[in-house]
Amino acid sequence: MMIKGLQDLKKTFDRLDSKDIYVGSLTAKHLQHFMMIDLLERGVACIPFCLSQLLSGYKTAQALVLKQWMHPLTRVITRRIELLHTISLYNKNEVGNVVTKEDQKDCGHGIRLWDNIENLYSVLGLEESSYPFVLQPLIQNFTDVRAIIVGDYKEAYTRENPYNFRCNISAGGKSRAYELSSEEIDFCEKIMTRGKFIYAHIDLMVLDNGIIYLSEIALNGGLKGAKADRQGLDQKKERLLEKTALELRGTT
Repeated sequence: MMIKGLQDLKKTFDRLDSKDIYVGSLTAKHLQHFMMIDLLERGVACIPFCLSQLLSGYKTAQALVLKQWMHPLTRVITRRIELLHTISLYNKNEVGNVVTKEDQKDCGHGIRLWDNIENLYSVLGLEESSYPFVLQPLIQNFTDVRAIIVGDYKEAYTRENPYNFRCNISAGGKSRAYELSSEEIDFCEKIMTRGKFIYAHIDLMVLDNGIIYLSEIALNGGLKGAKADRQGLDQKKERLLEKTALELRGTT
């Protein structure tokens, strides 16, 4: 049986087994993780895949699972002692400004710039509620690229804001079309494969020396600067979801 939509899932949840497929986002507040674990334990397939849904919502999970594509000094800080140890690491590597990223905050709201890691520790050292978060060196002189990949559809554009290091278009920034190189497409596809994303909005940092780093990835994201419109892109995603579900059903 193929179930579509959260309401139908809730009605049939306790009766599902490995012959069933759920198509849709598991957005049930407070229950998402428990539902995912239970469905996976029973062998119920979920499209989009559970891993991609979790990664899409948690920057800390991305930094854990997709770390190999991020700046090598990226760290997930879950408690004070980890922050203290990272001070030594960053000072050894002569890191100056640092950036923190908070979970479940979009549009740059959870991204904060700090003069140095000692200032960060002075503020957060006594605040246990501030953990966990992602910690990275501030990267400068790079091109901020948003790539949208939905099946055969691939589009990218840059985001530029000379007055805000977040390169946020909604906060006064501008965009321009960007042509992804074969190397950048391959980079994105490897990330999507590892995170089990069948489609994605991927933020890249392309350095002046050609090095590429992953910034963030999500199943859905803003389209300011994109050629695609929301309705058309959602239709492409829906068709890809159904195609993937049918392919999965054919193998079960």
